[in-house]
Amino acid sequence: MSAILPLFPLSNPMPHAMPDAPIGIFDSGIGGLSVALEIARHLPNERIVYYADTAHVPYGPRQDHEIRELTAQAMEWLYRKGCKAAVVACNTASAFSLDYLREHYGAHFPIVGLVPALKPAVLQTESKVVAVLATPATFRGQLIKDVIQHFAEPVGVKVLAVTCLELVPFVEAGLQHSPECNATLKSLLDPILAQSADYLVLGCTHYPFLRQTIQQLYPHQLTLVDSGLAVARQTSRILIKHQLLSTVKSSYPCQLECVVSGQNAAELKPIIKRLIDAEISWSVENIVDNIR
Repeated sequence: MSAILPLFPLSNPMPHAMPDAPIGIFDSGIGGLSVALEIARHLPNERIVYYADTAHVPYGPRQDHEIRELTAQAMEWLYRKGCKAAVVACNTASAFSLDYLREHYGAHFPIVGLVPALKPAVLQTESKVVAVLATPATFRGQLIKDVIQHFAEPVGVKVLAVTCLELVPFVEAGLQHSPECNATLKSLLDPILAQSADYLVLGCTHYPFLRQTIQQLYPHQLTLVDSGLAVARQTSRILIKHQLLSTVKSSYPCQLECVVSGQNAAELKPIIKRLIDAEISWSVENIVDNIR
């Protein structure tokens, strides 16, 4: 890989975006569509360009510097495509990239990030035990450590870290309802129930697509929370702050434009079709003009 991008300061800044420009959303794969769907529902007048780095999914096992570099390349692609703001719809990427991306782009390109939705779980747990299902890289980041230190520990809530590298590939392959996925989930979640956890934080944007499977395996035993709606609301606040909120119904035929770096759009199309709401217009294409 090349040196980590972006470099300081921002060179050749794009013209100031207009409210009718799209929102850029990035994830290592198609899991971030769970966030994109929340944003599309919350902000129906907005267009979305969704960048899925399927050439490098999953990010969870990667080294920290690789995660930073890949995230920077994706953000630069969205910026140069004229997006008015960006959402890093990946907990792993957010854990290592938000600070320097925001410093690099500043007001030119507002960026919204993710942190696992641990705060509401801590506030609502009755057993005082909550579990966070996330990648190992997310737990290495400072964001989740800060939330545990400042919100969970002071009120005596025990946080169980549950990590797995097998779940993201199940979602990417459309196998989230398979027997193999069920068995993996049971091996992960049976131990947290044995420790009296009553809340499960879905700390990866792929994991909301496992919600139905988890609820079928553990009916009425675990309350599931994720960051999707909170991120949609924060995106709305950021757009309003920067006077970028679209108030006019878009004339574009496609509300959600998905682009994939792994040249696997044809293979992903039937999987994405099962994930996206019927009322949301969408497309998926391979990236043909990577920006260096």
